[in-house]
Amino acid sequence: MERLVIVGTGAAGFTAAIYSARANLEPLVIAGDVLGGQLTTTTDVENYPGFEAGVFGADLMEKMQKQAERFGTRIQYDYVESCELKPGGPHKLHLRGGDTIECRALIIATGASPRKLDIPSEKALENKGVSYCAVCDGAFFRDVPICVVGGGDSAMEEAHFLTKFGSKVYLIHRRDEFRASRIMIDRALKNPKIEVVYNSVVEEVLDVSKDKVTGVKVRNVLTEKVSTIECGALFMAIGHNPNTAPFAPHLETDSANYILLKQESTRTSVDGVFAAGDCADHVYRQAITAAGMGCRAALDAERWLEAQE
Repeated sequence: MERLVIVGTGAAGFTAAIYSARANLEPLVIAGDVLGGQLTTTTDVENYPGFEAGVFGADLMEKMQKQAERFGTRIQYDYVESCELKPGGPHKLHLRGGDTIECRALIIATGASPRKLDIPSEKALENKGVSYCAVCDGAFFRDVPICVVGGGDSAMEEAHFLTKFGSKVYLIHRRDEFRASRIMIDRALKNPKIEVVYNSVVEEVLDVSKDKVTGVKVRNVLTEKVSTIECGALFMAIGHNPNTAPFAPHLETDSANYILLKQESTRTSVDGVFAAGDCADHVYRQAITAAGMGCRAALDAERWLEAQE
């Protein structure tokens, strides 16, 4: 039986692995197919401390991986398909490859995936002007028009934030009313650099042939008229889906299936199970906050195991 298993290899999972491995817990990390989580799909990361010239997302994750392995972390490439979580343990993890792993303590750090439009041009231009994080990538698009898709608080916040960089921000929403809070709507509508494009959906991101975003084709859902908005970047702000499907049936979650944590800790509703990163954080969703939560989860798990033993 494993003392500690960590599921996920983003900033939260690797930081948890570094701390727990240094505490001689010999963690086993269930990594999926690809190490590194969302940061492996990001190009330059300029807001992670310690890299004055920025760092390539995949390189940052590789450094975290090597640091974790240096202290004895073991990595298994597989997926958790289902689980049996028992208060106080042991917990059983059933993997896609057929293995069943038992552990005394478990840290869930599976992250969240941004919702997408699921159109071919969006995928083709991802990281080439199509982005899912304004805080991460906004500064790369200075003095050019920027489009934002969405109608909730996140869309309002990202549109407002992007006015610091873009010459103009088009906020594209499929309805004629926003679902965001009144204060966020008022802030966006009062910003002279934001123009709202109501009742519209993005049909195509231009221009795949140029290998960069030059604009978007939008369709008015009421008139069916298609028009083009010239822009240098397209930011999606239509929400995230936490990667918690195997665990959500066994843990307390919110209405969107984000794992709920006990106050001032990373403890979940099941004793001996902890969570860190974007699977339990729908507010910040940054590499540095995920890493901080990974640290906290490792310390919580270490103290829990010591108390049990």
